[in-house]
Amino acid sequence: MSSTIEVGKAGKLNIKKGGYLANYGKLPYFLLLPALVIMAFVVAYPIIYSFYISFTNYTLLSSSRPKFIGFKNYVTLFKDPVFLRALLRTIIYMLVAVNSEFILGLLIANAMSHVVRGQGILRTIMMMPMMFAPVLVGFQFKWIFNDQVGLINNILYEIFKHPVIIPWLIKKPLGFITILIAEIWMNTPFMVIIFLAGIMAIPPEILEASEVDGASEWQKFIHITVPSLMPFIYIAMAVRSLDIAKAYDLVSIMTGGGPAHRTELIWTYVFRLAFTSQKFALGSAMSFITVILAVLFTYYLFRQLIKVRKVRE
Repeated sequence: MSSTIEVGKAGKLNIKKGGYLANYGKLPYFLLLPALVIMAFVVAYPIIYSFYISFTNYTLLSSSRPKFIGFKNYVTLFKDPVFLRALLRTIIYMLVAVNSEFILGLLIANAMSHVVRGQGILRTIMMMPMMFAPVLVGFQFKWIFNDQVGLINNILYEIFKHPVIIPWLIKKPLGFITILIAEIWMNTPFMVIIFLAGIMAIPPEILEASEVDGASEWQKFIHITVPSLMPFIYIAMAVRSLDIAKAYDLVSIMTGGGPAHRTELIWTYVFRLAFTSQKFALGSAMSFITVILAVLFTYYLFRQLIKVRKVRE
């Protein structure tokens, strides 16, 4: 049985009965089916299997069938001081990086919105750090903060005229701070572009009316710009929080999580457990703990976004 499609008046499609296309309402689902099947195999199946592995004693070196051990891996992790410190460090890393990017991005975007000429060039220059791969940025800042030939120590030498050897990547807490600097430098432009788009969307009539009422630049920024940007702020912070929660590249390149786990984050510790120590089940359990925390945090941000939208309506 087949279907025929005829073009009627005003370009309207007339689908005759008979065949899969008879019910036009189901056509989008048939078109999406191949992509859904691929997503199920590429995304859904690995996630489900990894979740199952987190409840077993599976290791990469084991040839026997994994044995179900319940929540033992999760209990082991919460008794592991290295994991607890890595989890706390990841939360601190996310809070400091996201809030620093938010403040810098908001200030830079507000300043750029007042530029009349050359704003397109400024936007292009601002986006340049985002164009570099995290691995390249990691090597770049690893050289900048190198204790022997690094740019920072050489600048300090030129200023003070005597050898200044600061082990930026090794000394506590300097190693953690240098990674934060690299993260903020690389991703602040994302916040700038989002906030700049939001500022440009603010109706100019509102700003003009506030000027007539005698509002200063600071008052316009606090009482008009920031409240108008709240939906953009929550979306940008949610995206960046999820991105930072799985930070691996910069830490792996710059310090490798060391020395002595001083800069260890969740995902570098996952890699160390799952692939270096071959404890794949523990690595899977740690991954799902991180995913759950990220989902809860994202849920909170989107709840705040919904509240903001309701107030605006």
